[in-house]
Amino acid sequence: MTKHELLEKYNHPVPRYTSYPPANFFTDEFNPANYLEAIDQSNQWNPQNISIYIHIPFCLKLCYFCGCNSYALRKDEVVDAYIKALIREIRMVTSRLDKSRKISQIHYGGGTPNAIPVEYIQQINELLFSTFQFIPDPEIAIEVNPAYLTFEQMAGLKKAGFNRFSLGIQDFSTEVLKAVNRDKPGMPVEDIISFLKQDSPNMAVNLDFIYGLPKQTSATFAEAIQKAIELKPDRLVTFSYAHVPWVSKIQKQLEKEGLPASDEKIKMFETAYSLLTQNGYEAIGLDHYANINDELTLARRNKQLHRNFQGYCTRRTTGQVYAFGVTGISQLEGIYAQNTKSIDEYIAKTNQGELSTIKGYKLSPQQVVVREVITELMCNEQIIWNEIAERLNLTSEEVKKQTTYNPELLQQFEHDGLITLSEEKIQITQQGQLFIRNVAASFDPLIQAGQTNFSKPV
Repeated sequence: MTKHELLEKYNHPVPRYTSYPPANFFTDEFNPANYLEAIDQSNQWNPQNISIYIHIPFCLKLCYFCGCNSYALRKDEVVDAYIKALIREIRMVTSRLDKSRKISQIHYGGGTPNAIPVEYIQQINELLFSTFQFIPDPEIAIEVNPAYLTFEQMAGLKKAGFNRFSLGIQDFSTEVLKAVNRDKPGMPVEDIISFLKQDSPNMAVNLDFIYGLPKQTSATFAEAIQKAIELKPDRLVTFSYAHVPWVSKIQKQLEKEGLPASDEKIKMFETAYSLLTQNGYEAIGLDHYANINDELTLARRNKQLHRNFQGYCTRRTTGQVYAFGVTGISQLEGIYAQNTKSIDEYIAKTNQGELSTIKGYKLSPQQVVVREVITELMCNEQIIWNEIAERLNLTSEEVKKQTTYNPELLQQFEHDGLITLSEEKIQITQQGQLFIRNVAASFDPLIQAGQTNFSKPV
């Protein structure tokens, strides 16, 4: 099939599968007591590693493309109260965790974590470092907006123990950034990278981009990626812009500027893929790239990639995710639990010694199996039925029966060039990478025909 025909056929809303079940299946019947019970049980669940997510919700400026849980920066006293509440929440949860377990990941997201004074972040990290042991070479990462970075701030964050920085570039074009209400970097990006890596041999730097924004074309996006390659980041991400104004109303602003057509977005994806894979980077999952010496690259080659709410990781570094702060989603083996979206409610509840869990989800035994199948496909672009069955202590046929395994639909995917198919294995093709979410959805019993409250693949 031609690319246009594939778009016509498969470019319909499907989950992004950053979790399974997707977050829109969470229910408010799940309450703080359910989460506390799960925290206690998680000490016996796998993986044993601990992954920490810290949500800093504040932004100095709200970008129109953002679908994250972000809020305009409030008064100093609110920020101070928020950080104190966050530390109280960390103490409440970690007091119930087995201290023989080790932290493998810490990730700060937002919002804009570097919108607040670095001393707050240092204080949080000091608490975590003094409470737990760590695995060798843990990933301690923070997302930052380069528009507001200073040398003093970067020095403070390095001192706080971070060994990975994700710079939210999004695009180098001033015209594109203006259209999405985002400020350009405050200093040359090469100077930022140079300073971060100075005297820090294990420091890693990611550059994050978004394609499908107003004013972007495949040609201009290629220029941005070529410039990024010259900066030699350790990892690079090209997120497909997800237009979900029913989730994030601010995105409606972009409709005034106009969004690129789907076929132009495909050209952006293909151009970036071609440039990066021809210049020393390997494609990781749906939207990540890593240099040839990166741990993610080695894990991909060994089919040991994994994914949690922190993003792509390896089976070595993955852990059960304990999330702190407003809207944080904890991802334990058997449950998901999400905090309130209200900063004021979060502060009030936490100050009363209560968790602010507002909704969540408890997985059924069947959903645990489906999650394993979908995660393996999304991470390693393949399903080898007997390997998944062995991990779950089931037979291959039992695994298939827990999913909506449909031989006829799989044969259609193969006919359209999205997969190669055998009795033992399903492999995503290069052409199929854009539509891997469609293939994953074919195994998902929760997805009903005609459901539209997801973003499109392209």
